[in-house]
Parts: sequence; structure tokens; C-alpha cells
Amino acid sequence: MITKNQVKYIQSLGQKKSRDEENCFIAEGPKLVNELLTASNCRVVQLYALKEWIDDHGNAKDHPEIIEVSVGELEKISQLTTPNQVLAVMEKIEWKNDPGIKGTISLVLDTIQDPGNMGTIIRLADWFGVKTIFCSTNCADVYNPKVVQSSMGSISRVRVEYTDILSLLKENKEVRIYTAVLNGRDITQMEKINEGIIVIGNESKGVNEEILNLASVQITIPGKGKAESLNAGVATGIILSHLV
Repeated sequence: MITKNQVKYIQSLGQKKSRDEENCFIAEGPKLVNELLTASNCRVVQLYALKEWIDDHGNAKDHPEIIEVSVGELEKISQLTTPNQVLAVMEKIEWKNDPGIKGTISLVLDTIQDPGNMGTIIRLADWFGVKTIFCSTNCADVYNPKVVQSSMGSISRVRVEYTDILSLLKENKEVRIYTAVLNGRDITQMEKINEGIIVIGNESKGVNEEILNLASVQITIPGKGKAESLNAGVATGIILSHLV
């Protein structure tokens, strides 16, 4: 059984202000929740689950943070169009080590505002072994429920830092900066890299001009059709597949 106060609290975590105040976020669905529950850097605050999910998870009944809910109760607290068995309230992830830039490949996101794109990029970074993403402060929040959902658990493995990316790039001039543009060097003709900062720009406006001026190499995905541009998530995947 779930109380009205619990419903109100969980619903409030759909808003960034509440997530920041409570230092918590929500995750939904068996696959995503299972991934986060087994991640060493994630801590569950409360689990709200249907009986079928609890029965499928051996010792779940003995879990002190679990509350069995009905389908109707799950619908009240879910951010999904179709609620899926379990919802977890998690503490925001703590990263112990400072994010490194030298000797590795990092992503820098300039005003990526679509939560679906953000989650997809985090998942792509995880796939290609990119450990850190640096975001401008006006990017979508990594703990937005849509970002968490589309990352499919990769938020527990890819560190996302919000910072002044212009200053970050200026402070790391010794590392080559690869900036995605419409008219740059063809990535299909480039060799793989072991170190570098790859900058992906806003979905409609591209990369800020000040940041563009810091680029070591401007890179382009060659196209043959008439589309003006690519989705930011798709573009990131293509670029990583060629450079990493």
C-alpha cells in the first residue's frame, strides 16, 4: 500500500528542482532497475513493485526498502505511458575519482536539450567505452526520467559532468578537439584516435561559435541525400563508430 504523501513525493521527482533538493531520481522497468540495483555506485532509497516482480526476484520480499503496489498505484507514480512492474527511487550517483581528459576520449555536449538524445548519447558512450561526458549547464538533466530511461542503465557507468565547457576546453588545449560541423573533414577518411575531446552541438543550432574557434579539427559525416542535418544522438553514434 502506498500513501498519498509517497505518491506526491515520487511525482515531484519528475521535476529537476525536487531531484536536486532530495538528491534522488527515479528509474522504472525491470531491466533498468535491475541494472541500477547491481551497480556498485548506486543506492536504492525505495522500491515500489507489483507482486509479479517481487515473486520473480527471490529475496525481494525481504528487501527492507520494497513496497508492494497494485497496478493502479503504480500508474499514479509512474512517468511512463505504460507503467512496467517496478519503480525505484535512487540516490544520485556519486563518482569518486576526478574525470580525466588526458590519455582518453571524452565527449563534450553543447546545449543538447532533448532528453531522448541525451540518454541515447550516454548509452552510446557506454557502448564505445567513453567514460566521461562533459555537458554545458543548459543541457538536459541526466536525471530527467526520460534521460534515465533511454540510457538503459548506462548512467551508472558513464560519468556526466555539468560545467563551463568553454573554460574546460581552454584549460585542455593540449588535447585535440574534434568538433562536429556540417562542412568539415570527412570522418570516414580519418584514422582512429586514442585521445581527444569530441564536441557535439545543439540539435538545431550546432556548436557555439566560441567553442568552434577552439577546434583542432572540424569533422563531418558525409551525406548523399538532401537532409539538412542528423539527429544529435545518431550523429554521435556514427562519429564514435569511425573515430573510436
